Amino acid sequence: MLFRELVLENFGSYLGKNTINLLPDTSEDSRPIILIGGMNGGGKTTIMDAMRLALYGSRAQCSTRGNLSYGDFLDQCVSRHTPLAGKARIELAFQVAEDGDLRDIRIVRYWERNPKDGKDTLGILVNDWADKTLLNTWDEYIENLLPLGISNLFLFDGEQVKELAEQETPPAGVFDAIQSLLGLELAERLAADLDVLVSRKRKNLASDKQLVAIDKIESKLEQKQLELVAIGEELVGIESKLKIAIEQEAQAFDKFVLEGGKIAAQGKELEVSSKAIELQISQQRQELTSLASGSLPLVLIAPLLAQIQAQGIIELRHQQGKSALELFVDRDRRLLDYLQAQIVFNKQIADIQSFLERENQNLISEIESENSTYLGVDAEVMSQLANILKYDLDRDAQIASKLHTQITKLEADLDFLDRQIAAAASPEEYTRLKTQEATARELVSQLKADKITTTRHQEELDRIVTKTRQELATYTETNISLKNDQHIVDSVAKVKATLEIFKEKLTLKKINKLENEVTECFRYLLHKSELIQRVTIDSSTFTLSLHDREGKLLPKHRLSAGEKQLLAIALLWGLARVSGRQLPIAIDTPLGRLDSSHRTNLLERYFPAASEQVILLSTDTEVGESEVANLRAQGAITREYILEHDPSEQRTQVRSGYFWETAAESNFQSNNSHLEELK
Repeated sequence: MLFRELVLENFGSYLGKNTINLLPDTSEDSRPIILIGGMNGGGKTTIMDAMRLALYGSRAQCSTRGNLSYGDFLDQCVSRHTPLAGKARIELAFQVAEDGDLRDIRIVRYWERNPKDGKDTLGILVNDWADKTLLNTWDEYIENLLPLGISNLFLFDGEQVKELAEQETPPAGVFDAIQSLLGLELAERLAADLDVLVSRKRKNLASDKQLVAIDKIESKLEQKQLELVAIGEELVGIESKLKIAIEQEAQAFDKFVLEGGKIAAQGKELEVSSKAIELQISQQRQELTSLASGSLPLVLIAPLLAQIQAQGIIELRHQQGKSALELFVDRDRRLLDYLQAQIVFNKQIADIQSFLERENQNLISEIESENSTYLGVDAEVMSQLANILKYDLDRDAQIASKLHTQITKLEADLDFLDRQIAAAASPEEYTRLKTQEATARELVSQLKADKITTTRHQEELDRIVTKTRQELATYTETNISLKNDQHIVDSVAKVKATLEIFKEKLTLKKINKLENEVTECFRYLLHKSELIQRVTIDSSTFTLSLHDREGKLLPKHRLSAGEKQLLAIALLWGLARVSGRQLPIAIDTPLGRLDSSHRTNLLERYFPAASEQVILLSTDTEVGESEVANLRAQGAITREYILEHDPSEQRTQVRSGYFWETAAESNFQSNNSHLEELK
């Protein structure tokens, strides 16, 4: 399948008729890319919506539809400058190979403002001829060719890639699309068809009375199934609201904290803590004052006290010398008298006397020569001084230092508390912030309660549906006795069990192949391919897990935002390769969150190889001058278009070229301008 042409007439911001040739060059030197450039708000997403709308009509998942009815959405899509009698029109032509023949199919949809019955007018042309048969079966035809469920995997935008990249498990729509693309829904569809077959057989075999009973049970089953679907949708809505409410609650709490509400709530506690600290500081200072009234101030003159101690020792020695001199003289006299009484020569006694006199004279000279004995200390004072220097000063200094450290820390704590108290919100502001937070919290609580109630209701309905199915099966199995049809009914359970085994094996086979393709694509797109050795996929949730070279699990949050986006693109690329479907790919704003190296890999490796036809809708910052030059150098681009948007008139026109034209294109445009001037 290849898109050939898209025509927009009075659609969105496209006033008048705008035609875009989408057919790529599919020769040996394939150039698959159709590059369409436009600024934000210039009409790129409108082109994507137009393709979806042309293919699927009222079922199309368009970006701006929201909860609008199809008629209101069509009315909204009519260009504001369209004349009153004018119509909006979109056409999408594509080629498809069927039974060995190449068919050209053109879809035409047009409508007026406030379309009648809220519908558009659809026309289908095959090889330029109207085909009523295909017109009447168009929904079934396009569903077989490009199912709506998988269309978002081929017609996607940067926001879808971002959502797919940031979620741990694929969204429900992508989950269903993956199953469809891999053919995993086939077994489920066959199982459902078998249930229909069994139901028909039961009706054929039942008597009138049995038929009434079966109809009653089936009616009840259908009603409960509808209720189950409705409650499921309601639960999805509640979960969506709950997610938003939780975010709002977090924002309200953050605002409550940032604007001083939390501090205001703790105001009394903070004031009590502040007074307690002030009391501790006062007590510590009193202790410090008590120390200061003792010997602590002497720390300031500790060196002088040491000098006094040294001088005191000298003076005490002098005092001791003076006291001992008289004793020495008396002892010497008694010694000489003793010697004279002994048989000792007079000369020897004279020598001893002379020696003793000299020693006493030296002591007298030493005592009399000291002129620094000015303190007049005594032994008791020196003992007190020694105790002060040895014990009291060190002890008091340590206690004072500890008290000072404690006071400094307490003052810092007090300053912090004072700043907190000063930052507290006013009573009025506190009331407002608290009310906002309480309102947000109450909403979250209410939604959680609603979710619990709805979930219980859903579980109860699910039990009723299961029980009703069992009742239906039991009723028919008990009352239907015809052998052949009964054999069919009995065999269905075995067939369904076989289908379940087939589904499991098919899933494992497909998932294994998909893992290989996604791993290859992701490593090919990464500029640091050594980061990932293998990507594995959970067969039940399709959750992707990354493994390094050692086989260890690599948390997904360790990837950068750009790497996560490449992983999402690798998943889409791998799915396209595994599916084997030759379908065009259209990408809106594909490079918004990628750094330069990842952009280069995507431009050089993915876009030229993603499909036979790749339609890129880009801003000038995504596919910039260097990027478009790179794609041109590769010969990957078949056509280039620029969306010229006039903000004042909200009008967009399509012309050939891009933000940065080649020299040949520039000359071509210049020649066209010259010809226009001549005309």
